[in-house]
Amino acid sequence: MVGLNRLSLIATLGAVSAQFQKPLLSQLDDVLLETDKTGDKPLVDTESLQAHISTESLFEHANALYELAKSSEQEFGHPTRVIGSEGHRRTLEYVAAKIDSLGDYYKSSTQAFPAVMGQVFQSRLVLGHSVPESASPMSLTPPTTGKEPVYGNLVLVDNEGCGASDYPDKLKGEIAFIKRGTCPFGTKSDFAGRAGAIAAVVFNSNPDGLSGTLGTPTPYHVPTFGLSGKDAEPIVEKLKAGEVVDSIAFIDSVVNTINTTNIIAQTVEGDQENCVMLGAHSDSVGEGPGINDDGSGSLTLLEVATHLTKFSVKNCVRFAWWAGEEEGLLGSDYYVASLPEEENKKIRLFMDYDMMGSPNFAYQVYNATNVANPTGSEQLRNLYVDWYESKGLNYTFIPFDGRSDYDAFIRNGIPGGGIATGAEGIKTEEEEAMFGGKAGDWYDPCYHQLCDDVGNVNATAWLVNTQLVAHSVATFAASFEGFPERETTKAAGVYEKDTLYHGRYLVR
Repeated sequence: MVGLNRLSLIATLGAVSAQFQKPLLSQLDDVLLETDKTGDKPLVDTESLQAHISTESLFEHANALYELAKSSEQEFGHPTRVIGSEGHRRTLEYVAAKIDSLGDYYKSSTQAFPAVMGQVFQSRLVLGHSVPESASPMSLTPPTTGKEPVYGNLVLVDNEGCGASDYPDKLKGEIAFIKRGTCPFGTKSDFAGRAGAIAAVVFNSNPDGLSGTLGTPTPYHVPTFGLSGKDAEPIVEKLKAGEVVDSIAFIDSVVNTINTTNIIAQTVEGDQENCVMLGAHSDSVGEGPGINDDGSGSLTLLEVATHLTKFSVKNCVRFAWWAGEEEGLLGSDYYVASLPEEENKKIRLFMDYDMMGSPNFAYQVYNATNVANPTGSEQLRNLYVDWYESKGLNYTFIPFDGRSDYDAFIRNGIPGGGIATGAEGIKTEEEEAMFGGKAGDWYDPCYHQLCDDVGNVNATAWLVNTQLVAHSVATFAASFEGFPERETTKAAGVYEKDTLYHGRYLVR
């Protein structure tokens, strides 16, 4: 069809009887409308791309993903796709094979990187004569010596334990008792270890429980628990009164570094200097198969990437499947940190799609503003809002607080945003009226549990949000008109936020 137009093709109909010319011309018009001057595929438009999305195809992928998760049963005793497992390895193979089957539309690559992962097998904390129910070992905590119980008196650390001088000399051979504050839990554990403590307990500054991560391991980290403020209050009073509180800490855990892999697929066509990028994470937690978290996002990307091949694009589209998200956004952090400045600037925006089909869903939009984030984040937020409103659907804003893979992008000057349907948060009565479901329950009652299987994904929410993802891709693949130009790349830390989370874990 290249080089032909309607008039030249009409000329070829000269000998065709009038009886057939009209229907042939009608068909010709249809063909030409479907042909963009850049090639034999139409330029992507949002309605056409959305029309290809189907619930049946999404769930066909979901069933396949669950079968892959079952390959980890021999090692873990249940289905999982946690990094390092057979289930995750096969997930990566599945995504890569599907992308390869799409021919030369994409250039795909893998990015291997070292990932720190930890697992706690058993733990127990005894404070005086009580065994507090709220005691929770921190993620990436080392084990107690010999993976056996250790004994020592609690020593109350000064202030919030954010400086070496807060840790007294008498802490050597004892257990540090540290108030939650402005610095990371890992910093507190490191200072406690340097001061000679055999374990540490970080207690909350409010009555709630406290579960977090120590982050990147250091040689000085000690076995560390989180504790609710409610359970800590009477202990603090005793220590301040000069009473001795003897304690027992026990953690059987492992912290290992393994290699895992990100998968990147980018359209061959389109302006390679101006890319729209979107991502989801390929891994689950160790406790379950992760079909909603984040099989739903991973498969949404795969579905959109598959149908995008029916169209041409003016701007390149880059899909990413991150590994190690559940261990602390490891894959996306590594990817962005490894980008040279000139490559960073080619990414016009990043869109994060994590948990697209929670059973007790709400349509959630990250409340990303240009005031607090790279310019363009707010325009992306408004694109989602406008789409929901155009469909007559309710939506709600949620904090842009570092809990998913957008974090590294916005911290390094790349506009970002995304949508979700909720994790362990509690649905309100107002949200029940807006979205249905049940107030007072988690948005995803199977969040990070064994029951996060195929039956845990809401078909309506998943379909709607996959159509919205298709809309976001089609919009920017066709044009960045009206979207802010990229600002000069900022050094890491310029957009540093006062966030409590890095991924699913509290960090301070």
